[in-house]
Amino acid sequence: MKKVSAAALSAAMIVAACSAGTTSNAAPAGGASLDASGAQPATPLADAPFAVREIARFNEPWAMTFLPRGRQALITERSGKLKLWQEDGPTLDVAGVPAVAYGGQGGLGDVILAPDFATSSTIYLSWAEPGDGGTAGAVVGRAKLVQGAAPRLDGLQIIWKQDPKVTGRGHYSHRLAFSPDGQYLFIGSGERQKFDPAQDMKANLGKIVRLNPDGSVPADNPFAAQGGVAAQIWSLGHRNILGLAFDGSGRLWQQEMGPKGGDEVNLVDAKANYGYPIVSNGDHYDGRDIPDHPARPEFAAPKLWWNPSVSPAGLVWYGGDLYPGWKNSLLMGALSGQGLIRMQVDGDTLRKSDRWDFGARIREVEVRDDGSVWLLTDGEGGKLLRLVPKG
Repeated sequence: MKKVSAAALSAAMIVAACSAGTTSNAAPAGGASLDASGAQPATPLADAPFAVREIARFNEPWAMTFLPRGRQALITERSGKLKLWQEDGPTLDVAGVPAVAYGGQGGLGDVILAPDFATSSTIYLSWAEPGDGGTAGAVVGRAKLVQGAAPRLDGLQIIWKQDPKVTGRGHYSHRLAFSPDGQYLFIGSGERQKFDPAQDMKANLGKIVRLNPDGSVPADNPFAAQGGVAAQIWSLGHRNILGLAFDGSGRLWQQEMGPKGGDEVNLVDAKANYGYPIVSNGDHYDGRDIPDHPARPEFAAPKLWWNPSVSPAGLVWYGGDLYPGWKNSLLMGALSGQGLIRMQVDGDTLRKSDRWDFGARIREVEVRDDGSVWLLTDGEGGKLLRLVPKG
């Protein structure tokens, strides 16, 4: 296991969650069995309860969000382009997008609508921003989307930055989600492949951050009294957060890439410490051991985990009826796992229910207002896919 400084370990112990859910690797009712490592067999697409329809193609798409009424969507391309896809018209480039630090895992990231988008036309974007001396860090900004034949962003304002900026081009995370009541913006901030910052309260790396929509810090944040970046922190001990989603009961779920093995899904609680890099159900890529979560019960344990890895990507809650049996599920893309994973939510517990083999890296998952599920595949020539229920 990688060494953690005594100061960081002490801080971790102070803020560690006192209780946590248990890891679940039980077989889903009526589904394929899971082995003790957390592996989950994949079902061929031919046996899936849906057909896959290709809608459009993009260059390295990373995130998407549907506009009201679902006939348009904003789609980010990692190289720095924002696209306005239209079901009944051409796909347009949106002007006014900020310059990004493109390379490695860096570039243009997430895009979501403000809760009051219908009246404000405000959207939120995340991207990797260059710093001094070869450093970089994720930032979040908001702007007004002006639609029309030549769509553009007006009044772009940066409201949050990763602190500190560091070298390297990995683990920005920068996923975004608004609370169901629209009062708070949650940001997944990766530990940038630096390990220790996930336990350092003087850095907002390896954390989930909670802000007001304007970027200010809510007075009731769990560490607000500490000031500085600690005041932003909602939870800590995370690695590479690539999905945030609220379920129908208002609970926040997140998934993150583990190291070698140990990809996990967590139910996020205020002030909870999820243990990275002190514990993980995976190991370091160089083969060094990391103690599993059960060895340190003071840290919050994942609800589900995968070993071997599936490399989780986008995460969304499904509450519709279009696909029988899917109501109250989390849907998650898999990159190295090349598929779509469904997990059934039952209160505070989660179980692996379905995994379908797409033979392609699934980067993003979204649900349109008609209850249909849409996916983005990763990389050059990435496809926008719609899942059409069979029968």
